[in-house]
Amino acid sequence: MNRATPIPFLLLAIFAVVALLPFGGSPMTPGAAKIDSGDTAWMMTASALVLLMTPGLSFFYGGMVSFKNVVSTMLQSVIALGVISLVWVVVGFSLAFGNDLGGMHIVGDPRTFWMFDGVGSETHALSPTIPLLVFAMFQLKFAIITPALITGSFAERVRFSSYLLFMILFSLIIYCPLAHMTWHPEGLLFKWGVKDFAGGTVVHMSAGWAALAGAMILGRRKAHVEKVAHAPANIPFVLLGTGMLWFGWFGFNAGSALAANGAAATAFATTNTASAAAMLGWIFFDWMKGVKPSALGACIGAVVGLVAITPAAGFVTVRESILIGLVASVVSNVAVHLRTKSTLDDTLDVFPCHGLGGMVGMIFTGIFAADVGLKTGKTETFLYHLVALVIVSVFAFVGSYILYKVTDLIIPLRVTVDQELEGLDLSQHGETALGLELLSGGHGNHVASHSSLVNV
Repeated sequence: MNRATPIPFLLLAIFAVVALLPFGGSPMTPGAAKIDSGDTAWMMTASALVLLMTPGLSFFYGGMVSFKNVVSTMLQSVIALGVISLVWVVVGFSLAFGNDLGGMHIVGDPRTFWMFDGVGSETHALSPTIPLLVFAMFQLKFAIITPALITGSFAERVRFSSYLLFMILFSLIIYCPLAHMTWHPEGLLFKWGVKDFAGGTVVHMSAGWAALAGAMILGRRKAHVEKVAHAPANIPFVLLGTGMLWFGWFGFNAGSALAANGAAATAFATTNTASAAAMLGWIFFDWMKGVKPSALGACIGAVVGLVAITPAAGFVTVRESILIGLVASVVSNVAVHLRTKSTLDDTLDVFPCHGLGGMVGMIFTGIFAADVGLKTGKTETFLYHLVALVIVSVFAFVGSYILYKVTDLIIPLRVTVDQELEGLDLSQHGETALGLELLSGGHGNHVASHSSLVNV
């Protein structure tokens, strides 16, 4: 008989206790502006679009792993919808967008919006034309997808319970301070004039560096060490996930204007154009190297373009977005090739695609940003972008590395060799993509039937 693990009970107890703590809102001064119904309708739509990106990511990642790990990989994205939603309501939103704590310009006061106290249907200094509650829910969707992005780096070997713990720690200690520093009016990077329209720094660079740390900490899969050829489980899943991500990214980027205005329209157009350019750039670059143009390559290229345009979306022209997409696709393509020649086992190339894609986008934002970019002859904003790139990289990588170590001390991060060979679907969740009855031929004993799929 399997013994119940105390970890879920511990997590539930923590949520119950913190929800009852007597912290009460000391919110910032509400905005005086009247709610704009058009802006509100657009932002609620954009919030729904961004939420769709997380199940889209689950298909994107799930199609690329081995068959025996499809369910576990997809669940690692979807479970973030539940975990981070509660973390955000309890304290995450306060840490990211609450009153600046102690004048440090690094993190918000956790008491500001504790349990969403003070987060209501009125406008606010953070959301001049929409209810603060809509703003908070929109920002929640960014907080959800960030730890989900990281999972691609340690797919096929991470223990589910340890991932849950790491996700919470990462969100509170890495993501929320970065969001505060970058997007809050009192944040350090915001005061420096660093531009991040929709999360190239906060989301993609942080996830990329955390992914690199995770790949290093968890080590190589047995199949990777033995150089066993890897076959994606389901390319149509990847195509579906790419479509959902591209569709949802319009909310991700255009929604970051926080209004139905010209900036949203610019972001909408640059988002689509950069992704299109990167998709073609990836497969044409492969073609030049003698590699057949593939569906997988086209999908990865499209996502790299979406990543790279994210920090610049509302600040650059459509023409400039083409260059951003093309350059990012080539940089990430080369990085993926170099990674395959190394011993680093970043399963789904999260760092080469999201980490480097975010950095390329951040640099180009400093170059092309309207009125303040290097192209206007001004150097200050560009130099601050370079400084911020270094600070964010060190903070996200070192901080995540430490959090992995702490998590591993509490719950071992990596599954056993036997569990890895069996596949995380069965060893961690007791289910498979096809269902146990199909695998067992309807006879209730799935082990023998499943053996032919174990090494896929």
